Amino acid sequence: MGRIYAPHTINFIANRFSLLIFNMSSILFALPENQLFAKSLVDQLKIPLGDVIFRHFPDGDSYVRIKSEIKDKEVFLLASLNQPDPKVIPLLFFSKTAKTLGAKKIHLIAPYLAYMRQDKAFNPGEAINSRIFATLLSQYFDTLITIDPHLHRYKTLDEIYTIPTYVLHADILIAEWIQQNIKKPVLIGPDVESKQWVLRAANHIKAPYLIFKKTRIGDRDVQISVPHIEDYQHNTAVLIDDIISSAATMIEAVKHLKQLGVRKIVCIGIHAIFAGNAYQELKATGVERIITCNTILHESSTIDVSGMVADAIRADMLL
Repeated sequence: MGRIYAPHTINFIANRFSLLIFNMSSILFALPENQLFAKSLVDQLKIPLGDVIFRHFPDGDSYVRIKSEIKDKEVFLLASLNQPDPKVIPLLFFSKTAKTLGAKKIHLIAPYLAYMRQDKAFNPGEAINSRIFATLLSQYFDTLITIDPHLHRYKTLDEIYTIPTYVLHADILIAEWIQQNIKKPVLIGPDVESKQWVLRAANHIKAPYLIFKKTRIGDRDVQISVPHIEDYQHNTAVLIDDIISSAATMIEAVKHLKQLGVRKIVCIGIHAIFAGNAYQELKATGVERIITCNTILHESSTIDVSGMVADAIRADMLL
């Protein structure tokens, strides 16, 4: 007669067995710029980091060679999609090659997901990039894992992606960083779109919050209506947004806050795009600190989200 285990022991054994199978049958690859993030992931997940060559021929054509054995394996590809166009062709080549080599499934981990802002045709004849890009990725990958995509007119990624999508949120990590590093914060959203991140972070640490009203005039020109913040003159204002791209919204918000007498200001963004001289221009406003998550490698990357990604993968092993 075989051994009889208590239910919790059976669950423990099942979980350990699933973890063992996951470790043996999974492998992670990454684009060159994502190697630090990838190293953290493989250390946490106890899976190997795959050997792949991404390079370009002299004429600009992409070259991809997968050197690791991937037959019958769950393949994870880590690629943060800032500056997406030079990365997309290598991603597609990698996916198609991995399938040819017998990969069981190919999971794209894109901490930053590109082409989410153009979610409608604002002018006649405009491409709705978000839908086209979603269709493309859905054809080449089996699942998508991402962090705080810029959802505005879409409620979920399922509206445009036909593959399973796993959306993670950095608001709790941001809230914990604020709690550990800032005394007496008031959380501020520089526009109505940022309210979702500000509200969740504020609720987590029981901090007050305000939301500015933004009117965008052009790509780099915005006007902000500032609410009355007389009650928070002695707080540290913590501006939070999902993407800092041109930094125009943050810069305008900082200027208005300083005009109203707020002296301590910290800027936090999830995704550090910082186009052109945006980072230097934001620093020049005299803010105390600029903090971002490491979804995109940048000198401001302070909040590590790799643990959140690893936890999500472990919680839904083999996806």
